Amino acid sequence: MNRFLIEVPHDENKLACNQAIELFRRTGSHFLTHADWGCQDGEHKAWIIVELNNKEEAKLILPPVLRSQAKIVVLNKFSIGDMIEVAEKHQ
Repeated sequence: MNRFLIEVPHDENKLACNQAIELFRRTGSHFLTHADWGCQDGEHKAWIIVELNNKEEAKLILPPVLRSQAKIVVLNKFSIGDMIEVAEKHQ
C-alpha cells in the first residue's frame, strides 16, 4: 500500500468553510471526519493522509464535487542513502 496526502482547498470565507466542513461531516467517511484543517491559520484547505493502493482509490474517498479540486500526492520516506542518491540525481 502507498501513503497519500490529499489536499482539498475551499474559498476563503466563513460560508465556504462551513460548507466544506459540513460536506465532509455528512459523508460519514472515517477519512473525511478525521481531516486536518488550516482555516484558523488562513490556509483554507483540508488535509487527509490515507493508505491505499493508488491515486484513483484516494480520489474516490472524496465526495464527487471535490474530486476535481483535490491534489493527491504519494508520500515517500527515504533512508539517508536514498536521500543522497535522490539529491545527486536532482543536481
